Amino acid sequence: MGSLKSLKSVLAAGIGLIALFAIAMQFILSWFTLEISGAEYIVRFFSYFTILSNVLVMLCCCCIVFSSKSRLGRWITKPASMTAITLYILVVGIIYNGILRFLLDLHGMMQVVDELLHVVIPLSFFLYWWFLVDKRGITWNQVLYWMVFPLIYLLYTLCHGAYSDFYPYPFVNVTDLGIERVLINSLGVTFVFLIVGLLLIAMGKWQTRAT
Repeated sequence: MGSLKSLKSVLAAGIGLIALFAIAMQFILSWFTLEISGAEYIVRFFSYFTILSNVLVMLCCCCIVFSSKSRLGRWITKPASMTAITLYILVVGIIYNGILRFLLDLHGMMQVVDELLHVVIPLSFFLYWWFLVDKRGITWNQVLYWMVFPLIYLLYTLCHGAYSDFYPYPFVNVTDLGIERVLINSLGVTFVFLIVGLLLIAMGKWQTRAT
């Protein structure tokens, strides 16, 4: 039991440190490419679902290592919460590698950080979830609760974009595509969230029955 807890802590610490490094480097590297004020840059930086999802991964890993008994730690390390975070970070990887990767031409450290945020961390956290998270207590209806965060993010993105004309992703750019096309695209992304969420639940139930 103690060795398993130690293994969880070591692996969580590794994933958390990678996430911290990737987020910090993305923040620093992007800072020198945008000619906007500091406050506006911070708002835009944290307007990316990729960044928010990686922050959740980092926070979850930090709680596993340092404060699993705290109120936040108990909540964020529950099977349902960790499955939700796994869902968010997996969709980040799926959407990026399926749609957005081909729109960018990155080199050097920017490419390294990009791979960490969109490939290494999603896969690492998924593997952590698969091998080390107890799936008992995960239910089908929880996927509806997991959809709240992406929907709030979409509403924020559309409202913030209408005010600032900044849209973090091309498929939600109302200025270029129009609101009808953006809503159709958003419906498609919502479908991806639902499918991946249901697959995670199905995998968790299968694993629980098999053990």
